[in-house]
Amino acid sequence: MGAVIVVGVVVIGIAIKEELDAYELRQLYPEEVTSTVGTRTAPRETMAKRKPQPEPSGQDLFPPLPPRHRKRPSRCEPIPVPHLGGDDDHNTCADLIPPNRYPGMDVLVDGKHFDALQVGAPVLWEIKTDRFDTYSDYLQNQVADDHAEEMRNERAIANDCGYNFVVGVSTPEHKAALVRRAPALQIVVTGCKR
Repeated sequence: MGAVIVVGVVVIGIAIKEELDAYELRQLYPEEVTSTVGTRTAPRETMAKRKPQPEPSGQDLFPPLPPRHRKRPSRCEPIPVPHLGGDDDHNTCADLIPPNRYPGMDVLVDGKHFDALQVGAPVLWEIKTDRFDTYSDYLQNQVADDHAEEMRNERAIANDCGYNFVVGVSTPEHKAALVRRAPALQIVVTGCKR
């Protein structure tokens, strides 16, 4: 279906270009065009001095491949590595929520450990299982500030390597605090307990 649409757009584009070229050629010879009030045509000498248009190379007829089909630089290839830390509840959440393409493993991309690479999609995940709603106001502000900065950096690494990036948090309060500090982040509430 997509190929039909692309080919149809290309065919229409070619037809429009041919009509514009034909129209331009008809305007080269003013004596062949009926006189119209208020219009002027360029003299033949001016038209002859124009630089010729380069011929299309054919490379612009088809759209570029989507990012997932492009070869990533080697630094961006996902490498399964053991989970950092040793927090079983956190690791279980990281394996189940996206779901993780490499269960029981983190994924190393451009030197950064991400908690999961989603099955069937180029999406890197960072999971936070903090009991954020139990923290004092001061601690909530401190944790949210730290997490927002960390997540913006991780999103930049993921995006530079052609991945989308999602943050999973355990509570709606944690999500709201992060959204206030980094509204561009994609954040979901996982409900994972610690």
